[in-house]
Amino acid sequence: MTDQSIRPFHLAFPVDDLEAARGFYKGLLGCGEGRSSEKWVDFDFHGHQIVAHLAPEELGEAKTNAVDGHGVPCRHFGLVMDMETWQETADRLTAAGVEFIIAPYVRFKGEPGEQATMFFADPAGNAVELKAFRDLGQLFAV
Repeated sequence: MTDQSIRPFHLAFPVDDLEAARGFYKGLLGCGEGRSSEKWVDFDFHGHQIVAHLAPEELGEAKTNAVDGHGVPCRHFGLVMDMETWQETADRLTAAGVEFIIAPYVRFKGEPGEQATMFFADPAGNAVELKAFRDLGQLFAV
């Protein structure tokens, strides 16, 4: 799960359909569900607390920036996983027919900060990035 020296983060984000959010975060990504109401749902995102809030008026298309030849959504969230978990997740999402914003690949290959990454959107259009480093010491490499 999480390194106990790093405290879990909390992130709240808008969605337009709580059941679709449940299907995506709980069903597809395997996040445990915590507390909920008719307006929000807590999920265990690999030890971190993320909360889908029913707020369709807050949704909008994210702008992108060019990174490594791809349009990376400026507004996104995600996790740094170990390489094995990242690959298993990439395989599961690919098999499930997920439409990737940026398909799984290794970026910055041979450079400081080399990492495996993928981007996809939840049903409300929120961009999610999952990444992994063979050497976690490269996380903040310049």
